[in-house]
Amino acid sequence: MTAHQRNLRPQGQPLYLTERFRVYTHRQLDQIEPLRRLPEDERFAMRVVASVLPFRVNQYVIDNLIDWERVPDDPVFQLTFPQRGMLAPAMFDAVAGALRRGATAHELRRIANDLRRELNPHPAGQRALNVPRLDGRALDGMQHKYRETVLFFPSHGQTCHAYCTFCFRWAQFVGDRDLKFAANETEDLRRYLAAHPQVTDLLITGGDPMVMTTGQLRSYLEPLTDARLEHVQSIRIGSKAISYWPQRFVCDPDADDLLRLLGSLVRAGKHVALMAHLNHWQELEPAIAREAVRRLRDAGVVIRAQAPLLRHVNDHADAWARLWRTEVRLGIVPYYMFVERDTGARNYFELPLARAWEIYRDAVRQVSGLARTARGPSMSAAPGKVEVQGVTEIHGERVFVLRFIQSRDPDWAQRPFFARYDPRATWLHDLRPAFGEKEFFFEPQLRAMRAAATTAG
Repeated sequence: MTAHQRNLRPQGQPLYLTERFRVYTHRQLDQIEPLRRLPEDERFAMRVVASVLPFRVNQYVIDNLIDWERVPDDPVFQLTFPQRGMLAPAMFDAVAGALRRGATAHELRRIANDLRRELNPHPAGQRALNVPRLDGRALDGMQHKYRETVLFFPSHGQTCHAYCTFCFRWAQFVGDRDLKFAANETEDLRRYLAAHPQVTDLLITGGDPMVMTTGQLRSYLEPLTDARLEHVQSIRIGSKAISYWPQRFVCDPDADDLLRLLGSLVRAGKHVALMAHLNHWQELEPAIAREAVRRLRDAGVVIRAQAPLLRHVNDHADAWARLWRTEVRLGIVPYYMFVERDTGARNYFELPLARAWEIYRDAVRQVSGLARTARGPSMSAAPGKVEVQGVTEIHGERVFVLRFIQSRDPDWAQRPFFARYDPRATWLHDLRPAFGEKEFFFEPQLRAMRAAATTAG
């Protein structure tokens, strides 16, 4: 199916016709009509992987974003449907064997839970280092990693219209309360923000906050205009809805009310940014996605786009260059190219850091300055966002040039440092300091932070 065909609508019907919002989970894989064309062993492999990692897709993605003639190589298919290689062979065999022998749901759940704990469900110290405290108690629905920015996980927003197979927050969606971040209490958020005047940015995240009704969103957002929270200048909303359910901004029953709510925050003096997760230019091809972008911008919302670099999805420079050019043409600001995090199905998606830098460099070469706002490749690691700035040779030693874009200690930010070149390294913990140094400059202080967090916990 071509992009042109995906944009066609029967004559006489509204251009932005709302497709039936049907959602499929791992229990309904066999009900997805296009999958029936695939061999049975491939469909069985999907059931195996979806027993461990979360799977959810809706009819909009199936009908509008996937070119079924290219499956399994279509990038959005890889982005949304489980693939055998997403589990290590031993993990795959354990689940496959249980399914073949007709294991009970309880046994399958036990096996899956044991395997999930081997997949680093909370990378980069999210639970150990990021959870703030108020009146001596942990606020499990919030994270405060960087001085200026607080993350808030509203309980009603801890699902998505469809799940991305690479998602570093996959643990939010597997039904294990011990792995989940979520908050019911908005008063805790207000009190915490009021007590921390250094916080200028609030990121509402999930899941996807745009699964909530406008009424639910209003209960979280309107209190932020309180004069006591004047220091909170920017409200960011992390969302994949432009890709997976653009109807949210166009023709859902409360779409107009949602845009009025966001516009009212802008008029109240807040910078409102939709942090759009856009992995591939295909996601912006449907006309309704572009209409969603137009309506958000008309409401005064700034859209910033970010995505990780993923093998099987967007691991070539041309795809990124086309994505960034499309974003700029639509008025979206390219923001980040991330490195796939060390969690979940990382082995299926990750690329060596050296290759990631080459792809970023080659993509940037193809675009104008307006698209070069995208920073990366960036690792959201325990100490902060570490950018790979290049590979060079200094005094005869080949090295990675690195710097912190953002960091737990603000004094680390923008400070360059060097790691020995390793063509196989895929993450910060794979790297070793250059020039004979025993450790990176930030490591002693990071150890102290971890010790302090252990004591406080």
